[in-house]
Amino acid sequence: MSDIQWSDDIPIYRQLKKRVIAMMLDGILKPGDALPSVRQMAANYQLNTITVSRAYQELADEGLVERRRGLGMFMTEQAATHLRSSERDHFLDEEWTAVLERIQRLGLSLAELLPQRKV
Repeated sequence: MSDIQWSDDIPIYRQLKKRVIAMMLDGILKPGDALPSVRQMAANYQLNTITVSRAYQELADEGLVERRRGLGMFMTEQAATHLRSSERDHFLDEEWTAVLERIQRLGLSLAELLPQRKV
């Protein structure tokens, strides 16, 4: 796990938060699952525990995880639904616009974009 490359452009705690969100969206973490402990994440990614705690706190502030006293942090039941909705909105509002502009700039057709199925 420690072979991750951290970007200098974005704070590491935000990058870690995005990584945990990706684990939730990919089904690696499921509703009710415990997140790795702060110490475990810090050791795995060679980070300061404060950095991991900050990422986890943002996830908790957004209602994606909940702290269970003495047990750790757990993915909430509504996290996946909330994330899919917000990630779709972000993609359509921000990323898709750039992709569409690039497609148009390159003059690509729908046939060129869709994979050809062999029968």
